[in-house]
Amino acid sequence: MAKAKAVPQHDLILISWTRNPLHPGSARRIVASRVIGSADPCTFTLAPKRLLINALNCLLDADIGFKVVFRKKTSSISGFLVLERNP
Repeated sequence: MAKAKAVPQHDLILISWTRNPLHPGSARRIVASRVIGSADPCTFTLAPKRLLINALNCLLDADIGFKVVFRKKTSSISGFLVLERNP
């Protein structure tokens, strides 16, 4: 009988962000994030009030392997992203 092997799962991250409405062009900051799987080694960058650009720079690094699979601006000052990493 053949042994059953577990299929590696994808890692998913959902990030909700916002800008300061009183300062046009201000930096995007993380409001909330959810991780399915693992966000290592970038977990610390996903905390609320941290800069979105820092999280993206870490997650999109070629060695980490995440890719943006969906992005949506929900208003002129807010939006969300979904990132995925294949096993």
